[in-house]
Amino acid sequence: MLSLDALGPEWDCPLGSKDLEEEGAWGGGSGLPPPSYFPGSWRHDVGLDCKGSPEGAEARAWTVHYYNLLQSCLQQAGLPETQDRSQVPRTGCPGAEVTLCVLGSPSTFLSVLLEGGVQSPGNMLLCLSPAWLTKVPAPGQPREATLLVSKAVSFHPGGLTFLDDFVPPRRATYVLAGLGLGPGPGREAAELVRDLTCPTGASAELARLLEDRLLTRRLLAQQGDVAVPATLAFTYKPPALLRGGGASPGLRLVELNGKEGQEALVKEEVGHFLRAEALGDALQVAVKLSGWRWRGRQALRLYPRAELGPVVDTVLALLEKLEEEESVLVEAVCPPARLPFPGSPSPGPELALRICAVVCRTQGDRPLLSKVVCGVGRVDRPLRHQSSLPQTLEAALAAVQALETGLSAEQRGGRQVRTDFLGVDFALTVAGRALTPVALELNGGLCLEACGALEGLWAAPRPGLAAEEAAAAPLVETMLRRSARYLMEGKQLLLLGAGGVSKKFVWEAARDYGLKLHLVESDPNHFASQLVQTFIHFNVTEHQRDEENARLLAELVRARGLQLDGCFSYWDDCLVLTALLCQELGLPCNPPAAMRLAKQKSHTQLHLLCRRGPPWPAPSLYAVPCCPLESEADVDRAVRQVPLPGVMKLEFGAGAVGVRLVEDASQCHEHFSRISRDLQGEADHPGIGLGWGNAMLLMEFIEGTEHDVDLVVFGGRLLAAFVSDNGPTRLPGFTETAACMPTGLAPEQEMQLVQAAFRCCLGCGLLDGVFNVELKLTGAGPRLIEINPRMGGFYLRDWILELYGVDLLLAAAMVACGLRPALPARPRARGHLVGVMCLVSQHLQALSSTASRETLQALHDQGLLRLNLLEEALVPGEYEEPYCSVACAGPSPAEARVRLLGLCQGLGIDGPHYPVAYFLSHFK
Repeated sequence: MLSLDALGPEWDCPLGSKDLEEEGAWGGGSGLPPPSYFPGSWRHDVGLDCKGSPEGAEARAWTVHYYNLLQSCLQQAGLPETQDRSQVPRTGCPGAEVTLCVLGSPSTFLSVLLEGGVQSPGNMLLCLSPAWLTKVPAPGQPREATLLVSKAVSFHPGGLTFLDDFVPPRRATYVLAGLGLGPGPGREAAELVRDLTCPTGASAELARLLEDRLLTRRLLAQQGDVAVPATLAFTYKPPALLRGGGASPGLRLVELNGKEGQEALVKEEVGHFLRAEALGDALQVAVKLSGWRWRGRQALRLYPRAELGPVVDTVLALLEKLEEEESVLVEAVCPPARLPFPGSPSPGPELALRICAVVCRTQGDRPLLSKVVCGVGRVDRPLRHQSSLPQTLEAALAAVQALETGLSAEQRGGRQVRTDFLGVDFALTVAGRALTPVALELNGGLCLEACGALEGLWAAPRPGLAAEEAAAAPLVETMLRRSARYLMEGKQLLLLGAGGVSKKFVWEAARDYGLKLHLVESDPNHFASQLVQTFIHFNVTEHQRDEENARLLAELVRARGLQLDGCFSYWDDCLVLTALLCQELGLPCNPPAAMRLAKQKSHTQLHLLCRRGPPWPAPSLYAVPCCPLESEADVDRAVRQVPLPGVMKLEFGAGAVGVRLVEDASQCHEHFSRISRDLQGEADHPGIGLGWGNAMLLMEFIEGTEHDVDLVVFGGRLLAAFVSDNGPTRLPGFTETAACMPTGLAPEQEMQLVQAAFRCCLGCGLLDGVFNVELKLTGAGPRLIEINPRMGGFYLRDWILELYGVDLLLAAAMVACGLRPALPARPRARGHLVGVMCLVSQHLQALSSTASRETLQALHDQGLLRLNLLEEALVPGEYEEPYCSVACAGPSPAEARVRLLGLCQGLGIDGPHYPVAYFLSHFK
């Protein structure tokens, strides 16, 4: 596609023209929107007025302009017209729901808005006017304010949009605004988003820095190791960030204290620059202005490199227009990569490429390249956004993030302001016979709009074409993630059971999220007692007294004056007690009966076997025949009822401790006697549920592959599901050996597992929470192993956070507070993890030498493996749980598997007694 610009070599704005005067990002100097023609028809008698916030004629013109622009964008994307339902205001749950607010041009942010409608239906709101928003002081937070939304266009799946009024107004949990300094809504938007309590994705202060070409080029060259065009800059009273500092490759900065009498200096500097080797093969140079005031302006002149006089004259003329902290740039025009390549016949004019990339901040503040498109045009016509059609780089955002960490809240425009996405423009050139991208500039919405325009060409699904992830998808996920943090900051939560070393992440995460934890724990010397707001020493393992203990704990909570927002647990021993306590305190939780049902494994299966009614498929289809065992006589009865081979396990057990394959009646009796003798109470093996007793069950052994499904459920609705694959176990035991995430199953099989897990939870009455469901996939479909009515253990929380950016701990805390977790509707994995478990009984020598804790931690810190420590001490025993999980990441399961196998061989984890290659064989 060609950009056929009709202008000649001396194109753009004449130097003396009014067109070079200041213009805001939202419109021209008149303050009115540009005259536009929107082809198509839609209703115009819609309620754009916001009650209590009248608009002047100019502001009203902008609101109408943006509404018509939105309808035109929707129409061209094949999406339905916005429906006006403002006559019946929405009520909602003020302060308890995610509200993603976008204030800006619909065409710039359309991809974000549509993706938000999919990931968080009804919570992505477009405000077409600043008058639709109100900024109110935040109680207890001086100089900060809360942003309330009274009117907006809400986005829903399928591109459905509604014009809504909100009574009472919704509280914004994330704000993204188009900003500008000139006349029009841009200046007002900049004031609205300054110093908000909620997360903000942009500010005028950061935009002023990041869209200054000179500053960003220096930043990219020095910190991002990114190639930039050779540039000579004349800067009038430069900002502090440009003063001093080391030299930057290809950049020459000349500081000016005045604009008059600089002829000799300019001539000398330009002469040296035009002869410099840094220009390489460039035949032309461009002269342009740099600074926030010139953002988006097309003030540019091109000259042959040999013409010193005209370049000097243009620089001197532009110097007169400079204000403080602005610059005149003389830069090399990068020679285009020739398409077609030399030697091939050229069917037409020589072409040039301009690459446009969108980079988004993701979990852990890591930059992710989400989309790359390019513009194609003639070599003799400079390529710009919106003058070329889009066709079908992370160091830049990393450098920007590094810059922001050194800025104060005032310099960023507020405590919660961060740059969550960035557009990076590159020219594709040739250096040393190699194609090289050269960074031209950073921008906010232009690259995002270009990527959205390309996606708009394919908005309608086409047979045989797989849907690509939208460029805005990682940005929307970040908006949701930061909204969740905002909603949960300062929440007071009672936590029952601290857990062991495998749960150390809880305390760091709570501090990071701003949660105020109050802990109930049996161990008076637990290390976590020093890391919480309140520590209550209480024996939580006496489960025969759970009802009485719940009443006693409720009295202790009231006596201490704790004002709790929620109460939860991730520790098996405390799940039923937690439900009873929530009932006593009137806090959100699943019914105690549901938690008891899920906690006792035989009751879970037998209950679901009876759930045969509609809707189909009924939970009974997933249940497995079993029989509870409390005495030797029960064993004789069970072997007559349950087909053998079977699996014997503790009724209330955890971590696969005591689980064994039994082939006949004699093995059943032998294993029952051994468990009855060895594991009688909590002291024999703490933390696996022996406080409930050591009753067992016998269930049918199911052939098939084993999988974990981690669910997030709220109000009986499935919000998210994460499926992982488990490797073969070392029979007759069932201790986990290996795992892979995401699943390698076909999408249909994956959804069968998700639906089976979800329906089994609903069948037990588990309507709210984060649950871990273990299943096997057989030739006849999924079969249930057991339900753990809490967050998945071992490595699962860490892996899901790493791959999907979803924190199950935060989701569980939100559900405990009665808040719907802010999760993307369809989270996508950003890679693959394959891991193997290490056991003290099999790896004591390696774990004491080649694979010591210190060695594994060092490899983890270097990014060579992912370590999850599950036990503190190297103590071998007959009934053991894994000591640690060691995993490797990769862009594919095969690459992650190869890396892990090589690592295990080098560390001594792999061997004849523990064949890692076999354990990983299921993941091919």
